[in-house]
Amino acid sequence: MSHPLSDHFDGHRFHNPTNLPFPDAPPPTSTPNRRGSILRWQFGLRPKWPVDRPTSTYPDAPPPEPGELVATFVNHSTFLLSFGRHGKAPLTVLTDPIFSERCSPFRHLGPRRVQPPGLSLDALPRIDVVAVSHCHYDHMDLPTLRFLAERDDPACITPLGNRRHLRKAGLTQIVEQDWWEHAQLGDLGITLTPARHATARTPFDANEALWAGFLFTLAGNEVPSVFFVGDSGHGRHWAMIRERLGAPDLALLPIGAYEPRDLMRRVHVNPEEAFEAFRNLGAKRGLGMHFGTFQLTDEGIDEPPARLRLATRAAGLPDDTFDTLGNGESRLFSRNAVSQPDTPS
Repeated sequence: MSHPLSDHFDGHRFHNPTNLPFPDAPPPTSTPNRRGSILRWQFGLRPKWPVDRPTSTYPDAPPPEPGELVATFVNHSTFLLSFGRHGKAPLTVLTDPIFSERCSPFRHLGPRRVQPPGLSLDALPRIDVVAVSHCHYDHMDLPTLRFLAERDDPACITPLGNRRHLRKAGLTQIVEQDWWEHAQLGDLGITLTPARHATARTPFDANEALWAGFLFTLAGNEVPSVFFVGDSGHGRHWAMIRERLGAPDLALLPIGAYEPRDLMRRVHVNPEEAFEAFRNLGAKRGLGMHFGTFQLTDEGIDEPPARLRLATRAAGLPDDTFDTLGNGESRLFSRNAVSQPDTPS
């Protein structure tokens, strides 16, 4: 690999740097015991989610006016972000797009979706930019990316080491960046941020590609800024992001895939940690994701949004401060309308 040495790359593999310790983390589990725990979990029984769950239908969102942002939750970690611009068509961003039936290297094996995407691929507008946070199959879905590459030829922003995977989808405008690096794609500014996670697509390429979050800002800062992270454990990086880049107007944060906690806590936040991350970022509004589409872990299908709602109410904040959308549901934000509610004393 030709990536520069850093606090998160040793010349061979990426890792979570020691200066971003997990708060209150227990002593690291040794490799043999951890592998045994994972095997026992995978072969154990866990509550099964319902298959082919009924879904609601939402009206199509109107295109944003200049200065407005429309965020549409498609499914899992896939959001369609439409940024309104003066004298131009809206700029569209698609995050970690997955429209396949399974998040797996196999067509007939692996986690199968329990409800369809809120938008079909054909119903998507032209996509200007695709953001791929890391190479796990539920975030980097090559069949979906191949469709987008053939139809729209979008620019693709991704962390270091992921270009080799994305080329297989036929994407031609791939921008690889390290943490804290900034890219300007037309009117859209994108800064990659740290996250606490890991990567692999095979048993032999663990952590050969980096993971990251993204801060999206439109030229002129007239449209609300958006922070997105596909996956992350909890830690000090949320506060570091705010200190270096400022508080985002809207944060899109994962709230699912967190049980059993002793195995998942280093790579996935639970709803309460997601709420704490939201507050540490200083975000004005938040939307949860990474739940209710593929059963990856042991929590119930409806548990993440319910626990998030309890955490928001426990802080004395309105439900829509940090909540969730249904598949295909949209919400409009404008810089004037996005404000941080006062916390009741």
